[in-house]
Amino acid sequence: MPSLKEDDTKFGLLSACIIGLAAGLSALALESGVWYLSSLRVWLSSQAPAIIVLPTFGLIGGLISGYLVQRFSPTAYGSGIPQVRAYLLGAKLPLDIKVAAVKLFAGTIALGSGLFLGREGPTVHIGAAIAAHLNRFIPCSKERTKQLVAAGSGAGLAAAFNAPIAGVLFVVEELLKDTSTPAIGTAIIACFVASIATHLLNAPHVESALPIRALQISFTPLDIAFWVILGIAAGILGSIFNKCILLFLKLYRDYAPIPICLRVGFAGLISGLIIAFMPDAHFRNYATLNDMIIAGQTAWYMVPLAFCAFFFLTLMAYGSSAPGGLFAPAIVLGSALGATVSYLEHYLFGVGSAETMALVGMGAFFAAVARVPITAVVIIFEISGHYALVLPLMIACAVATFVGARIDKRSVYDMLRQWSGLSGPDKELLHGDCQSLEISSDSKALLELLEKVPLEKIVLVADGKFVGYLDRQKVFSFLTVDPEKDFNLKDLVAT
Repeated sequence: MPSLKEDDTKFGLLSACIIGLAAGLSALALESGVWYLSSLRVWLSSQAPAIIVLPTFGLIGGLISGYLVQRFSPTAYGSGIPQVRAYLLGAKLPLDIKVAAVKLFAGTIALGSGLFLGREGPTVHIGAAIAAHLNRFIPCSKERTKQLVAAGSGAGLAAAFNAPIAGVLFVVEELLKDTSTPAIGTAIIACFVASIATHLLNAPHVESALPIRALQISFTPLDIAFWVILGIAAGILGSIFNKCILLFLKLYRDYAPIPICLRVGFAGLISGLIIAFMPDAHFRNYATLNDMIIAGQTAWYMVPLAFCAFFFLTLMAYGSSAPGGLFAPAIVLGSALGATVSYLEHYLFGVGSAETMALVGMGAFFAAVARVPITAVVIIFEISGHYALVLPLMIACAVATFVGARIDKRSVYDMLRQWSGLSGPDKELLHGDCQSLEISSDSKALLELLEKVPLEKIVLVADGKFVGYLDRQKVFSFLTVDPEKDFNLKDLVAT
């Protein structure tokens, strides 16, 4: 009888191919649906008063999208990346074909209705859900299952951005943090197949990338200083963006405790109103917004205005728990920030390429938000097809990540995972010696445990499920109550 290890090898290649194909087709379906629904929204706004069409479209689409999530799969909210990461860490979360279907349909309706979110988060979630569902029928080890689920996520990203290398790096840098040969090999196969599928079927984003690839990239020695300035600005604003995401989630939860469908519908309504009042009607089509900024096809004063408007729109949409991602918004905000820095350089010194700086800004802001500098460099390189961008991207992304980490070490996905309580007993939390402790234990039990063995970390469990951990140093700093007096460990965790 074949061993589990032999099954891993036997089915690994086939599984990766099937997962990559399914993730690619799902990403294509979502993108095509968003493309046509958005086109209808923009066309209707040109035939009737935009102040009526856009808010109405956003409200109805938001209500439908939110209802699908609320009724059929509550874990399909948001980008899905925190859920996937938590699943890989060991959290018990639904991740199956039902989640994938709800994410696909609800995400298509939400994004096509005018909510300013990205399709990349949903495609990552869908790819992971398909992989997890498929693995139920294929015998493989627990570690191999993780690798296949992560590969499905990377395939979803690769298909959405037409960036297979970035998909592999995202698996390694953000999801698994594993550089073993099986992990990388599985991700490569899945991302390759997903990208091939979208190419052969002529995905809309493949054609939309052509204008960017036709741009002429140029820079001068003076630009180096402004790459650093751009990196600093991206690091600061990216960290503010991350904190504001959590703030809006909290505002919706604490001050608008209403069903998800109403929250998403309200976000769609407000988004439609803001876009209707934007002075440039071209900003109604999110699919071409980034290309317009990069190519300099809008007035200079509209670029910082667009940054502020779409910054708020992203917070409004994501805070409502709408099924959409943060990749695309971060990239658009980055291009607007980069173009703004270029205009400043041109005003001060009469030189500077807005196209180049906008592309560099895309990577810098994304790196500051997601804290994946290598993935950011590669993804912009693959989107643009310009090797000359690698040097400025490396500088700006490194600076942005460094500055952002000084403000808060966590990426936006770590923040979201922790905020949602989505965690699991993973090696990155439990490295070294550790021991579990029931969260209902009192202070005496905690002190006895600390006296018995020199533990660096204590794992907290409730009803047999992982809920968090405490550092030894933090335990001593928090434990200022009378050790003879019993208290629930939940009070210590809350502190």
